[in-house]
Amino acid sequence: MSLIGQSVTVLGGGVAGLAVARALAMRGAQVVVLEQADAIREVGAGLQISPNGAAVLRALGLGDALAAASTRALAVELRDGPSGDLVTRLDVSGAAGGYHFVHRADLIALLLDGAREAGVELRLLQKIASVDLAGARPRWHNAQGATGECDLLIGADGLHSTLRAALSGKVAPFFTHQVAWRALIPEAPGVENRAEVHMAPGRHLVSYPLRGGALRNIVAVEERRAWVEEGWTIRDDSMDMKLAFEGFSPRVRGWLDQVEDVWLWGLFRHPVAKQWFALQDEGAAVIMGDAAHPTLPFLAQGACMALEDAWVLADCLATHDSLAAGLAAYQAARLPRCARTVAAANTNARLYHLSGPARGIAHLGLRLGAVVAPGAALKRFDWLYKQDVTA
Repeated sequence: MSLIGQSVTVLGGGVAGLAVARALAMRGAQVVVLEQADAIREVGAGLQISPNGAAVLRALGLGDALAAASTRALAVELRDGPSGDLVTRLDVSGAAGGYHFVHRADLIALLLDGAREAGVELRLLQKIASVDLAGARPRWHNAQGATGECDLLIGADGLHSTLRAALSGKVAPFFTHQVAWRALIPEAPGVENRAEVHMAPGRHLVSYPLRGGALRNIVAVEERRAWVEEGWTIRDDSMDMKLAFEGFSPRVRGWLDQVEDVWLWGLFRHPVAKQWFALQDEGAAVIMGDAAHPTLPFLAQGACMALEDAWVLADCLATHDSLAAGLAAYQAARLPRCARTVAAANTNARLYHLSGPARGIAHLGLRLGAVVAPGAALKRFDWLYKQDVTA
């Protein structure tokens, strides 16, 4: 079906929304992005773009921008948290397309530039109050009382998606009894471009360099009983994070001693949506990214899955003869893969926090595996990292 002249409204100006906006605009759609904030900005934090996500950025014509904004990873090291001893090292330096460390703000900036270059219109201060799918075409209403409609409404509006709720109702998430802190500290240039995962019973910490080694990203996760709000905008006392990891190695404690500003959020499991789209007489609505399949951050795939969604949605619409066929193909292609990715992230959450004999056995297995079958630990994720949805 031709997308030329089709009116598309995207709810949300994050990774998912900006990527799908560019992908559709490149195919001729007239795209408007509605963002509730007064500017496109992100809380300072890092993220990882694995080869499957990098492939989408290249296909969108943003490969050079990614290379300029990111640091290419050489390895991932799993370490014992208290001692700092190396458990195993996964070499990712030769991966086709590469693994990239990028500041979230830099990724948002290159996607925003790409969307505008493709002719996407961005409207700020557009908090969506409700979505109406009962008419001939999807209609949205903002908090100021304004309304609009379009041929295709895309919900890229995250964990608390208004469109997902309109499609299938609200579902209460499950608190995992884990919380995560995010922080950035200065880093001396020349540090090796590797991610480190420091593991201990009931907690772990992930760290890697950003912006050519000028910054170090820290994500620290602790199990606790007390409920913490879900979201990225909760400030916390850095001393709470330091106390939670005071039993870790001097290397980790040295990083945490430098932390001043820290953000805290509760980690919740959300079910993958069963229904991703709705058809109307003259239009349709569809969800993507965290609105469709929120994932825990233990496989670093939130941004990559959103990028994959963006490409597959645009491609399915462009290569099928109707909205109905394109959206059905999109859901059929994405739902199983995203569900598998979410499940794998849930598994990692448990493996990082093992205690007792299970922890010793798991670490011994990783050490032996690195000797007997180098690369096997990473190879078991070939289904994820080596799939190129743009091929």
